[in-house]
Amino acid sequence: MKFSVIFEAQLADPTAEREHQVIRDCVEQAVLAEAVGFDRVWAVEHHSLKWYAHMSAPEIFLTWVAARTNTIRIGHGVVCMPFNFNHPVRVAERAAMLDLLSGGRLDLGAGRGGTAQETSLCGVDRERTTAEVEEALRIIGKAWQEEELEYHGELIDIDPHPILPRPAQRPHPPLFLACSRDETLVQAAELGIGALVMGFAGPESIARLRSVYDAARAARDGARFVSTAVNDHFSVLCPTIVLDDREEARRIGIRGQRFFAQSIGHWYGGAGIPDEAVVPGADEAARMRAAAEQVVARLHEQDIPVRPTSTATFNADHAYGTADDAIAYVERLAAAGADEVMCLIQMGTVEQAACLETLRQWGEKVIPRFADRRGGAA
Repeated sequence: MKFSVIFEAQLADPTAEREHQVIRDCVEQAVLAEAVGFDRVWAVEHHSLKWYAHMSAPEIFLTWVAARTNTIRIGHGVVCMPFNFNHPVRVAERAAMLDLLSGGRLDLGAGRGGTAQETSLCGVDRERTTAEVEEALRIIGKAWQEEELEYHGELIDIDPHPILPRPAQRPHPPLFLACSRDETLVQAAELGIGALVMGFAGPESIARLRSVYDAARAARDGARFVSTAVNDHFSVLCPTIVLDDREEARRIGIRGQRFFAQSIGHWYGGAGIPDEAVVPGADEAARMRAAAEQVVARLHEQDIPVRPTSTATFNADHAYGTADDAIAYVERLAAAGADEVMCLIQMGTVEQAACLETLRQWGEKVIPRFADRRGGAA
C-alpha cells in the first residue's frame, strides 16, 4: 500500500493573485507530504480549464518540487499525450531530464486531455486522441531501449535519433494510464502499464474496476506491451479532509468536492459555472444532493441515459472526518484492491490551513496504521 497526493491547482476565485497563491500553496503541500511520510505526489496536466485545473505545466511544478525534496516520488498524473499537446520525443526528453535530476524518482502517466476546451486550444483531433496516446506510450517505452530510437507507426514516423539524456531509472520511469472507464482499464492492462483510477463512486465501484483490470491482466498475452518493463500498479483517488472536528472536516470536504464536481461538469458535460454562493449554515450534503439532481435533470432534458457514473463525482462517502474515519475508509479501499491511495485534498474551496492539517493528520495517524503493508515497488 502506497500513499500519495494529487494536485489539480483548483480555485473558486481565479484572480491572478489567487492563482499564483494556490500554485505556491501546492508546492508547500508537496514538501510537507514528504516530511510526514507520503510516498508520491502527482500533478495533472490540463489547459484552459478555468476553475477546475490551473496546472498547465506540471513538468515545471514537479521539477520545482523535486528540487525542494529528497525522497518522495514525483508523478506526472498525467501528461496529455496527443501529439499537438506534446510530441512523444519531447515527453521522453523532459521525463528523462527530470528523472535524472530527481535521482530516479519520476513516474510517468499518460492521458488524453480530451475536452473540447483543451483540444481546440492546441488543434488536437479529438477523434485521434486515444490512438495517439497509445502510440506515444509505445514510443516512450522504446526510446531508451536501444542506442537510437526509430519508430514507424500508423500515426507518426521517427527516423533513427538518439534520445538524450537517458533516465536514471532503466529502461525508463514506470508508465501509467489515466483510467475512467472499463475500456481504458483493459487498455492499461493489455499495454502492461499501471492504472490511475478516479475513485469518486466509492470502494464498491473500485472493487469492480479492479476486477476488470485483473481480468484483462489474466487474459493478456503480452502482444500489446509498450515496453519490456511491465507495471501492474493500481492507484485510486481518495477525496479527503481530516481534522479533529469531524463535522467541520465533512463540511469543508463536501463543499470542496461539490466545487470539483461542478467544475468538471462544466468542462466535461456542458454544465453551468460552479456555484459558490455560500449560504451561512447551509447543509453541504444537501447542496451536494441538489447538485447531483441538477445533473440528472439536465441529462433527462437532453434525452441522455442516466448511468451510475453520471453522478459519481457527487458521492460524498469518502475520507472526510477524523483520522479514524480516514483509516476506516482506507481499509475499504485496500479491500477493494487499491495498491495506492491518491489523496485529493486541494479542492477549489479548501483553505490552505485545512489542506496542511489534513496532510499532518494522515502522516501522524493514518499512514502509520498501514506500515505493515507498505513494501514493494511502484
